[in-house]
Amino acid sequence: MKYMTKGVCSRSIQFDVEDNIVKRVKFDGGCAGNSQGVASLVDGMNIDEAIRRMENIKCGFKTTSCPDQLANALKEYKANQ
Repeated sequence: MKYMTKGVCSRSIQFDVEDNIVKRVKFDGGCAGNSQGVASLVDGMNIDEAIRRMENIKCGFKTTSCPDQLANALKEYKANQ
């Protein structure tokens, strides 16, 4: 799935989900180290656990963050299944 982010430096997030496990997360743009770190940490994680851990994380004074946007993308994925 490709999710177009809102309110963060990254432009989009691509990922797959197989048997409720998050796979192959890739951020387009944003802070390279942070986005690679988040992608690596959630790879192989249960989708609900990933959402629980990342939702509502803020970046500085922004109302969202790249991890929060990934949680939103995963929630959207689940809603469309």
